[in-house]
Amino acid sequence: MKELVRLRTRPSRDGRKFTYVLDFIDGNCMRRRISLGHADKRKAESERTQKERELRMGVLGPTPMKLSEFLEDSLARTGDQTRESTQYEHRSAMEHFIELVGDINYQCVTFRHGELFRQARLDQGNSPATVSKKLRALKRLFQLAIERKQLDENPLRYVKLPRWSKSKVEIYTSDECGRILKVAQQCRDDLRWDLLIYVALITGLRRGELLNTVWTNIDFAAKTIDVAPKADTAETWKWLIKDTDRRTLPLTEAAVIKLAEHQSQQPEKCAYVFVPPQRYVKIQELRKQSKWTLSDARLKVINNFRRKFEKIQKQASVRLRRFHDLRNTALTSWFANGMKESEIMRLAGHADFKTTHKFYLAVADDLIDRARAAASAGIDRNLAHIWHAPTFSDKRN
Repeated sequence: MKELVRLRTRPSRDGRKFTYVLDFIDGNCMRRRISLGHADKRKAESERTQKERELRMGVLGPTPMKLSEFLEDSLARTGDQTRESTQYEHRSAMEHFIELVGDINYQCVTFRHGELFRQARLDQGNSPATVSKKLRALKRLFQLAIERKQLDENPLRYVKLPRWSKSKVEIYTSDECGRILKVAQQCRDDLRWDLLIYVALITGLRRGELLNTVWTNIDFAAKTIDVAPKADTAETWKWLIKDTDRRTLPLTEAAVIKLAEHQSQQPEKCAYVFVPPQRYVKIQELRKQSKWTLSDARLKVINNFRRKFEKIQKQASVRLRRFHDLRNTALTSWFANGMKESEIMRLAGHADFKTTHKFYLAVADDLIDRARAAASAGIDRNLAHIWHAPTFSDKRN
């Protein structure tokens, strides 16, 4: 690789001493010579390396910034390449970090600051999972600074996340799903809860993916449903997929029939499958008033969604769980019926294999229980009448 900066020497007027000089072509194609003012070869070589890096970056070098300025600069550079929710998490984590260490120069952050932050958040009552989330957000911000040549290394890279016991994958039994659907069919609500729940159980789609599905995403002939981002148009609001690009999932014959019946009962101007017409009109009004955001498209499509779903579960005499656990139920069902991890990862839209693997482990645990039951009912039952635990008598001489 061609050397952009040369290290030269400049003698003093009397010829007895010299100083080092950096010789290079600047960004305006002008030759520059900068005297370093000393004769320390090691120091001069370090300065030459630094100037070489700056020229290859195309900038004059990292600019000192307070942490608050560093945050805004990072978010501005990233733009809409990250979700609003992710930007909110980064902002929240940095604000809490600044509360602890002060609004210092981002280049002065150290490993010790990260350790202090971790313990301080735990002491203030944050759960280990929440603290881990905040630390990951901070680490990501500093990692982006490295990629942008603002830092040489991530000061929080080796800060360990707090340990905690990860929660078990929650799923609904087949009987519970049946009871929930039965109650949902009788639910007097503008939202077709029974259809929403059924499609969630057969496709494993997330709540946001379902509520942002439009009729053009459904191919009735091919019996499929597409998960695709939405543009900001007259009929649709902007919405982005969580982890991956668009994907296609199969629909059952029963789902296709129910969706076709539902479509025939909807107004032509209502583009969304699961958004009730009245709610769709209200959202359109909010959009005209600039009161609808990208975050709202993920969280506020249906008012009081969680409370309404909990009401259905109570009426069905089912232990309260999240709507997301319908997705968990679908994924574990796919595993139990022989699908491969790579296949499920693709259909589920997971960006990380570890996320898919935890559902495999949940099914594996279930297989162990069923294998034990099968052994007890089969081989163990047949051997019970010929094999008995030995008895020991107390023989005394």
